[in-house]
Amino acid sequence: MSPPDAVEIARRLIARRSVTPADDGALPYLRGLLEAAGFAAEIVSFAEPGMATIDNLYARIGAESPHIVFAGHTDVVPTGDPNKWRFDPFSGEVAEGMVWGRGACDMKGGLAAAVAAALRVVDGGGLKGSISFLVTGDEEGPAVNGTVKLLEWARAKGELFDHCILGEPTSREKLGDMMKNGRRGSLTGRLTLLGKQGHVAYPHLARNPIRALAPILACLQAPALDAGTSSFEASNLEIISVDVGNGATNVIPGEVRLVFNVRFNDLWSPESLSGEIEKRIEGAAHGASYDLKFDSTNAVAFLTPSGAFTTLLSDAVEDIVGRRPVLSTSGGTSDARFIKTACPVVELGLVGQTMHGVDERASIEDIEMLARVYERALTLYFPAFARK
Repeated sequence: MSPPDAVEIARRLIARRSVTPADDGALPYLRGLLEAAGFAAEIVSFAEPGMATIDNLYARIGAESPHIVFAGHTDVVPTGDPNKWRFDPFSGEVAEGMVWGRGACDMKGGLAAAVAAALRVVDGGGLKGSISFLVTGDEEGPAVNGTVKLLEWARAKGELFDHCILGEPTSREKLGDMMKNGRRGSLTGRLTLLGKQGHVAYPHLARNPIRALAPILACLQAPALDAGTSSFEASNLEIISVDVGNGATNVIPGEVRLVFNVRFNDLWSPESLSGEIEKRIEGAAHGASYDLKFDSTNAVAFLTPSGAFTTLLSDAVEDIVGRRPVLSTSGGTSDARFIKTACPVVELGLVGQTMHGVDERASIEDIEMLARVYERALTLYFPAFARK
């Protein structure tokens, strides 16, 4: 019996209502496919006080190097009102050359392509090393009981990876037009400007913290944090919330709460960036009282330098779809930020224009072509990275 095709796998995954932290059978389905092909597969659960227990999947076939790992996630974001969708968001409906449903492009379609490609290579006798899968159910959630712990678990078992392909939807308009060889970091800050509440008719008895807001906002926006690098865009700070919590028209508020997020490049660490921001605020506050806190972050900027692995993946894309992908570090965070500590990682996947949206969908042709790209990458990979 020939291995199932990528579209069939994608549809079966989409039918699982695996909104974080639920799994709804998505990981057991993948485990069954991989075990039938000869993979040793195990579902591993991790827990943390106050958080949901998360299931994760690790599977491997082969015992020799080179060892390439496909990473991904089966969890998806909520659908919102399902009545606003053209089809049931968990139906995996096929229409107009598309597979429709939550996770179609982020990233059940990409994961299905990777599984289909690996099954073909194994079935065709092309395995000349090892292939593994690291699949989490916690990428769209807190990302605490997912890939980061699965990597620690695998490391404790002596699993060593040479390279990783992460199937996030990296393509912009056409399959293979972009792949990600790095990601920016993310840092969230929370600033409270402290005043004294009072009656607007008696301002001398109060202290309005809003008066300090304008110079604070200005200092956070200018000068620019940096001008970017050859591999990264300039770091960018955005104010995402300003709130005084005041519903009255005759009350001077006692505080102003401000939240901001920075997407930063590899010129900064969370520590150096928070230090720069604190210095700016202190200079602009002019003695006004404030409290500044930063959320803990595990999203640090990283770069997989262009080289033999990125070239091989670019060659595979060009061989199958006829275009060469642009290397990029744009976009949000992904689990690549954890995988980078284990091995070089590159993200290559479907077109992501509908991810997280109503009527999320992916092209049937793209899913099938992505599976062929991954299969081509595997056939190129083993001889290219064989230990001499």
